[in-house]
Amino acid sequence: MNFQRLPQFLLLFLVFSGFSQTTKSGPVIEGYGAVWEINDPDFETDTSQEFKVVFDVKDGPESNTELNRNINTVARFLNMHAQSGIPTAQLKAALIVHGTAARNLLSDDAHKARYKVENPNRELVEELLSAGVEIIMCGQSSKTRDLPKEDLIPGVKIALSAMTANIQLQNQGYRPIKL
Repeated sequence: MNFQRLPQFLLLFLVFSGFSQTTKSGPVIEGYGAVWEINDPDFETDTSQEFKVVFDVKDGPESNTELNRNINTVARFLNMHAQSGIPTAQLKAALIVHGTAARNLLSDDAHKARYKVENPNRELVEELLSAGVEIIMCGQSSKTRDLPKEDLIPGVKIALSAMTANIQLQNQGYRPIKL
């Protein structure tokens, strides 16, 4: 064996073995929010801490047939922390939606009436609601975009505005993550 080539061989092995790893969804939101396992991070995660976060999503995908990756990030947050040993009781997440992402909260019937296809985000939104995520639509976006409450996925709340909901949740200790 040529020992001068050993470091290069090890480097290639490590690089290519990394490509064989896969992401994993669950345990909170199955089928969405897949994340990588991080072994031995240098910055330790305090699993005794409560994680309160509010996600602010204003951008939706260009296509009406595409999953909103920003909404999927909420599932990633929940799954990543649960996979890392943080009890789900310590994970508090809220999602505020406005702008072009507002249409991603439409029921299948309302989405199909407007865009001729069912809402590709409906199942994910319902899973997030079932997991205890508070999902809030900006009331200003609701009116501006003609998205009345009766057209939304059941369980989605409407606030006066995204700004108002953000302030209130931050006053309750939620940390903002703008997507």
